[in-house]
This record gives sequence, C-alpha cells and structure tokens, in this order.
Amino acid sequence: MSDTQNMLNDFRWIMDVVQNIDVGLVLLDKNFNIQMWNSFMQNHSATLAEEAIGQLLFNLFPEIDEQWFRRKTQSVYILKNSAFTTWEQRPYLFRFENYRPITGKAEFMYQNSTFIPIQGLNGEIGSICIIIYDVTEQAINNLELEKANNQLEIISKTDGLTGLLNRKSWENLLETEFQREAR
Repeated sequence: MSDTQNMLNDFRWIMDVVQNIDVGLVLLDKNFNIQMWNSFMQNHSATLAEEAIGQLLFNLFPEIDEQWFRRKTQSVYILKNSAFTTWEQRPYLFRFENYRPITGKAEFMYQNSTFIPIQGLNGEIGSICIIIYDVTEQAINNLELEKANNQLEIISKTDGLTGLLNRKSWENLLETEFQREAR
C-alpha cells in the first residue's frame, strides 16, 4: 500500500471515530463560527452538520450566555490551556432535551464541558474544540442523594408524630446557648 493510501485510511478511521464517539465535539474558530459538528451534536440538537458549519454559535444557540462564553474561551486562547465547566457550575452549555428513559426525571441533558485550544501550523491558537459530556444520570443521582440527605437531617431532629424538635435537638440547642453564654 502506498503512503497516500495509508494516510487516507488513517484519515477515514479518525473521521469515523470523531463522528461516532458518544460525546459532542464542536470546533469553533476565533470568531465563534462552527467548523466541525459531530453526529452527537447533530442528533441532540436536531441540527444537521451542513446547517451548523459556518454558522455563528450564538445565532444557532441563543440560550448560550455570550458574555460568559467569550470570557471562558478568552482564557483558553490567552493561557493556551484547557478549561472545564461542570454541571454543578452550569447545568448545560447546549440545552438538549433529556432522551434517556432511565434518567427521564430530568427535563434537559446535564453536561460537563471541556474547552481545548487547537494550535495551527503557525503555532498560534486558531480554534477551540469543545467536548460535551452527557452526565445526566450522575447529576440526577447526586441531586436525589442531596434531597434524601436533607430529609434524613430533618427526620433526625424532629419527632415523627408531632413534627416538633426531639430531645437530642433540644439538648444540642441548650449546649450551644450555654457555650455562648459562657463566652
């Protein structure tokens, strides 16, 4: 096989991986125009790659906070280093409907995002790759756990029949007040 044929095979293999990986991949130029839009993004946004490529990101997704996004990407360009956003900081970057039957409790897909600087042949950062991870299941589990812990805290402090503070809660409050008075 010739070198050209090997390079073409490698390119096809890489493109197949990029298109079929189970994370969103978006490549943006410095003007925030979409340069790449993989099948994950296409499937969840209902926007074909042909429709997305060349479009200004903020025109296609007006729900993205443009001021926040520009600040986030500016640090990637200046520092030439990756940046991250978790669902706890911002539930999603792209508002996609939740499609999983197991985690159907969520109205949208919770996402973690990674912003990666892409260096051109001239050594300058010319674009940014955004990776979108679907973390809906983890987010729902964490939110339900937090809710359960809050309920347990209430149950541990109150009487189940009357809803009044129990003896241990009164003792803790009394001890706190005694310590305050002693100071």
